[in-house]
Amino acid sequence: MKQKKMSKVAVIMGSNSDLPVMQDAIDILKEFEIEVEVDIVSAHRTPEKLFDFSKNAHSRGVSVIIAGAGGAAHLPGMVASLSPLPIIGVPVKSSNSIDGWDSVLSILQMPGGVPVATVALNGAKNAGILAAQIIGSHDKLVLDKIIAYKEGLKQKVEDAAKAVQH
Repeated sequence: MKQKKMSKVAVIMGSNSDLPVMQDAIDILKEFEIEVEVDIVSAHRTPEKLFDFSKNAHSRGVSVIIAGAGGAAHLPGMVASLSPLPIIGVPVKSSNSIDGWDSVLSILQMPGGVPVATVALNGAKNAGILAAQIIGSHDKLVLDKIIAYKEGLKQKVEDAAKAVQH
């Protein structure tokens, strides 16, 4: 019997200064036991690498790409223009950012035909969860882990409610 190839998520960012934010995506994906590929791919400083990465990620077993970027935040949209995979953009509040709004709008306001799912500013954890949910739509093992994770969230709220009710 042929073994099904495991899905992989690529987490990329424009520079290593984005890693503290993007680490949340990496951590939650590892919690769901999803293979993660991590790299720095700058839309402005390494455009050739961006083209190669975007056009070939699917052939390396990547199922979803999470792209984090600050400032002008062109990385998620450029990857989406070149890749057939679902792209999740994480706007990063960076040192050259206008309170993060430039990043949010650069990722959110994509033209028709080039979709990028966009999470909240510095919302890499949600990007990781969304990537896992996409994979879970066709992988029961991952889906079961997401169901358990959401049950855990529910339980935390119920426990907190009991604690404050005395």
